[in-house]
Amino acid sequence: MATMEKVPMLAEGYERLTTDLKALRDERPKIVEAIEEARAHGDLSENAEYHAAKERQGQVEAQISDIEDKVSRAQIIDPKTLSGDKIIFGATVTLLDEDDKPVKYQIVGQTEADANNGRISYSSPLARGMIGKEVGDEIEVTVPSGDKFYLVDKIEFI
Repeated sequence: MATMEKVPMLAEGYERLTTDLKALRDERPKIVEAIEEARAHGDLSENAEYHAAKERQGQVEAQISDIEDKVSRAQIIDPKTLSGDKIIFGATVTLLDEDDKPVKYQIVGQTEADANNGRISYSSPLARGMIGKEVGDEIEVTVPSGDKFYLVDKIEFI
């Protein structure tokens, strides 16, 4: 039997998931109504509304199942309660790139990742390269555009 692997996430990511789950559950009765209404129109083989509603029902049920799974395995981590001198999940890290330009990332769960806002998934190549490093350590990451080198400048738990 497969083990239930925990899904680390910040509290705000957990809240967003539960909000999304509630919205999807609230949509269920509306989809059933749409299916019933489309069914009333007769011939189902050429009924676009019926097929669209059934397809949406399948999508919603799949999303609900996926979110319920993540929520049930959630391991909520508050970065403010963490400390130490090594990079771990939840840490906000300031790196210096090859041009000594600072870049800042927070290591978060997969559902919370948003690279444009400096939030990278713990499973991303950069985060995997950072985890376990300390201030002053060098990080080498292979990305599609080639190898990148960074120096760990600061580790914060905020």
